[in-house]
Amino acid sequence: MSLQNRFTEKFGIEHPIVLAPMDYVSDGRLASAVAEAGGLGLIGGGYGDESWLRDQFDRVTTDAVGCGFITWSMAQQLQLLEKAIGYRPAALFLSFSDPAPHAPAIRAAGIPLICQVHDLEQARRAVAVGASVIAAQGGEAGGHGTGTRSTFTLVPEIADLLQREAPDVMLLAAGGIGDGRGLAAALALGADGALVGTRFWAAEEAAIPRAAQHRALRASGDDTIRQRAFDIVREKPWPSRYTGRVLHNDFIRRWHGDESGLRGVLQEKQEQFRAAVKAEDYDVANLIVGEVVGQIDRVDTVASIIDDMVGSAAAILGRTSHQLAALGS
Repeated sequence: MSLQNRFTEKFGIEHPIVLAPMDYVSDGRLASAVAEAGGLGLIGGGYGDESWLRDQFDRVTTDAVGCGFITWSMAQQLQLLEKAIGYRPAALFLSFSDPAPHAPAIRAAGIPLICQVHDLEQARRAVAVGASVIAAQGGEAGGHGTGTRSTFTLVPEIADLLQREAPDVMLLAAGGIGDGRGLAAALALGADGALVGTRFWAAEEAAIPRAAQHRALRASGDDTIRQRAFDIVREKPWPSRYTGRVLHNDFIRRWHGDESGLRGVLQEKQEQFRAAVKAEDYDVANLIVGEVVGQIDRVDTVASIIDDMVGSAAAILGRTSHQLAALGS
């Protein structure tokens, strides 16, 4: 079974499902697994590591694989974009800063540009710089975002904007999508597909320790929180408008809301944090997941995740159509 639409036609894939380019998690293996299962895989270029990126593209096994970057970080290492373009990815994904300085090179290379946005102003900016696809991210998503809008309201509003002003630009819904219900809802809201992170974070092929995955699978969406403490301890200089959604733990309970205190003991806490990551101690180390973690109860293969998502979405959409037809008869 497949779900075909203009998005799948453009990228030559079977299903309108895209792997979110999660930093280091979305490696060549995971991106290839998503592509081989009929979706679009995006390698997470993250904060930029040229040798790591090269290694991941060396691991790619199929054509439907692209790459995503944290734009403000990539802007400090422009050779990364040049290298990424040289790998001829299926798409390049930019988020978390103005894409305008980088869009011309991407477009000149004939590579589709996907811009992630968090509000209408950013959506209009993405259209203006020539994005082929916009990913509208709601605050439910794991990792960084503004947290100011929900997927359920942001997606249809941007869908309406694109219909009026740029009908050829396609739309992905991002944030809170982890099963067929979420995919069906995304399509019903006017999106052409879904950007999926946390559900693939809990895939067998993900570059995540099993202990981390099983810790997260015991959590609910209520156990996640938007915060800045982990950016401080990792010394990641995120712009002030962005916070990161993670799983609540002892480190967050101590330092969320006391960021100035954390900065005062930063060296000590950095040593503690690095040791915790190495020891897989998730009372201190961070687990970057979204609210949808509460809907996930097992680690599965990517192929199984996509099969279940597509089958469930198709059944929901078909059932809904049948029910509406019955009401009108």
